Amino acid sequence: MAVTGQSTVDDFEGSSRAEYAYRMLLDAIRDQALKPGERVREDEVSRLFGISRTPVRQALQKLQTRGLLRQAPGRGLVVAELDRQEVVEIYAMRELLEGAAARLAAQHAGPSDIAAMRRVLQEFARAAPDARSLARINRIFHATIHEAAHNRYLSQSLDDFSDTLALLRGTTFSLKGRWKAELAENAELVDAIERRDAEAAETAARQNMRNALDARLRMLFAT
Repeated sequence: MAVTGQSTVDDFEGSSRAEYAYRMLLDAIRDQALKPGERVREDEVSRLFGISRTPVRQALQKLQTRGLLRQAPGRGLVVAELDRQEVVEIYAMRELLEGAAARLAAQHAGPSDIAAMRRVLQEFARAAPDARSLARINRIFHATIHEAAHNRYLSQSLDDFSDTLALLRGTTFSLKGRWKAELAENAELVDAIERRDAEAAETAARQNMRNALDARLRMLFAT
């Protein structure tokens, strides 16, 4: 198991060591340093982070409760792998939430919010065709939409779904033409937000999620 990061346990002064272990493991799952199906051993994590096994156990339990780790018969605790039905269900919920975030952003986004969206879109275009960089920047773009919605509970729900989607191997931007389609879809979304067209913004966001699901299923489950 290879987990790297700039944070140290000393950075979490005033916070628990369990939280430190949780954050480090969560970042590793997000970055796919820990890949779906990879085994996560309590003793190894303890040695790697230089903390006792009790806070590590607490961190692993929290990740398991969130569905990011699972017990595998004969293997112990592993990073969860999603089947086709789980992927479809996750994207269905994310479509609803992203649509709601876009609608709220059209109602509440300020000039600085919209300027941030435009900057991230430019960064996205410059990153092509590096699929990994495109995926990272696309997550930042969606985070700007969530922030512009100005609804902390919606943002938290979307963050949770984003972490779950990190369990999927690879990125749809490895598919030919997908990054160009994503750029056009996101530009359409920002245009709708800027002109305060809440219905068009929601429609654009939901269509973007449907297109993302189609690309994901083709990539993961094509026969």
